[in-house]
Amino acid sequence: MRKIAIIFFALAMMAGARAQSISLSLDSCLALAVRNNKDLTIAQMKEDVATLNRKEAFTHYLPRVDATGAYVRTEKQLSLLSDEQKDALSNMGTTMGEKAGPIIQNMAAQNPQFASLFQQLGGLASQLVPEINQLGQGLVDALHTDTRNTTAAAIMLTQPLYMGGKIVAYNNITRYAEQIAKAQSDQKMQDLVVQVETAYWQIVSLESKRELALGYKKLIDTLDYNVEQLIEGGLATKADGLSVKVKKNEADVTLIQIDNGLALSRMLLCQLCGIDVNTEVHPTDDVMTMPLGSAALPAADCVGTAMESRPELRALSLLTKVNNEKVKVVRSDFLPKVALNAGYLWSNPSVYNSFERKFKGMWSVGVMVNVPLINWGEGCYKVRAAKTEARISELTLEDVCEKIELQTTQCSQKLLEATNREETAQRSMAEAEENLRFANLGLSEGVIPVSNVLAAQTAWLSARSTVIAARIDRCLAELNLKRAMGVI
Repeated sequence: MRKIAIIFFALAMMAGARAQSISLSLDSCLALAVRNNKDLTIAQMKEDVATLNRKEAFTHYLPRVDATGAYVRTEKQLSLLSDEQKDALSNMGTTMGEKAGPIIQNMAAQNPQFASLFQQLGGLASQLVPEINQLGQGLVDALHTDTRNTTAAAIMLTQPLYMGGKIVAYNNITRYAEQIAKAQSDQKMQDLVVQVETAYWQIVSLESKRELALGYKKLIDTLDYNVEQLIEGGLATKADGLSVKVKKNEADVTLIQIDNGLALSRMLLCQLCGIDVNTEVHPTDDVMTMPLGSAALPAADCVGTAMESRPELRALSLLTKVNNEKVKVVRSDFLPKVALNAGYLWSNPSVYNSFERKFKGMWSVGVMVNVPLINWGEGCYKVRAAKTEARISELTLEDVCEKIELQTTQCSQKLLEATNREETAQRSMAEAEENLRFANLGLSEGVIPVSNVLAAQTAWLSARSTVIAARIDRCLAELNLKRAMGVI
C-alpha cells in the first residue's frame, strides 16, 4: 500500500513538473523581459543613484548649520593665582598689621605728644586686620575657576562664498552623470531588445522549419507508398524504393535536430523573459505569412540618425564634458576660497561676568579666506593630467563615431542584401512549387521517373527553407540596423 502511494505521489510530481505551453507575441516577450530582466533593473537603479547624487550636489550651494556639544571632566582645575598669591591675599590684613605695628610704635616714640593718637591708630589697625583678610579671601574666591566640570555648546553656520569654482563644476558633473546613467540604461534596454528579438525570431524560424520538415516528411511518406505500388506493378525498381527510404530517414534526422534546436532556443527566450525555462513558448508570428520587407533607407540618412540617437555616443559625449569639469575641480584646489562663518557659543562656567557656574553665550560673525601660496608645481601637474584625460575622452568619442558610422553603413547594406535575397527566394519558391506539381503529375502518368520527383521535392524543400532563412535574416537585418541607428 505504501509503494502504491509513493508511485501516485511521483506521478503527481511529474505531472506538476510538465512543461507549460503558452503562446507569446513579440511585444509580450519584450514586456516580460523589460519587467523581469535584472541587468535592466540594476541600470535603472544606477540612474536613481545618479539622480540622488545630483540633488546632493545642489545642497553644497546652501549654508551648513552644525550643532556641537561637549562635556569635559578634568582632574585639576585652572588657577589664575599661585598658592603663594592665594595665601598672601588671604592673610593680607595680618601681614599689613604686622608691618604697621612697628611703624606706629616708632612714630609714637618720635612724637610723644601724639602718643594717644598713635595708640588709637594702632587699635584701629588691629580691628581692620580681619576685614582686610576677609577682603583678600573674597578676591581669592572670586578668582576660583572650578573648571574641572566644563560644558560647552555651539551652533555654527558656514556659507561658501567662493570655492574656486568647485561647487559649480561638481553640480555640472553630477548632472552629466545622471544623463550618462540614463544613456547607459537606454543602451541596456536596446541590448535586451536585440537579444529577445533575436531569440524570438530564431524560434519562429525553427518552428517554420519544423512545419516544413513535417510537410516534407508527409510528401516522402506519400511518395514511398506510391513507389511501393509502382514496384509491385513493375513500373519502378527497388533502387527507387531505397532512394525514397534514404530521403525518409534524412527527414527524420532533420526533424530531431530541429526539435533539439527548438528546445534550446525556447530555454534562452524564457531566461531572457524571466519565466520558467521549461515553459514551451510558441510565437504567434508565422514566417510564411509575413509581408515582404520594405526598401532600406539611404546609408547617409541612417548614419545621420545614428549620430543623433546612439546612447553610446551620448554617454561618451557627456563623459567628455565630465572630464572637462574635472579639470575645473582640480584647478579649484589651488585657487583662493572664501566662506562666511556665523555662530553662537554657550559655556559653563562662563567668563563673561567673571567666572560663573551658569550657561552664558555670545554670537560671532566672520569671513574665512584660504589662499594657497606654495605647492611646488603640484597644481600645474594635476591640471595638465586632468586635461590629458579630457583629451583622451575626446579622441575616444571621435573613434567611436567612426566605428558607428562604419557599422551603420554595413547594417544598411546587409538589410538591402537581405531584402533582395528575400525577393529572389520568393520567386524561387514559386518556381519550385510549380516544378513539384508537374513532377507529381508526371509520376502519376508514368512519364517521369522517381528520381525526378525526389529532385523536385528536394528543390521544393530547399526553396522553402531559403525563403524562411531569407525572411528571418531580413527581420534580423532590420533589427540590427535599428540598433545601429539607436532607434529601438
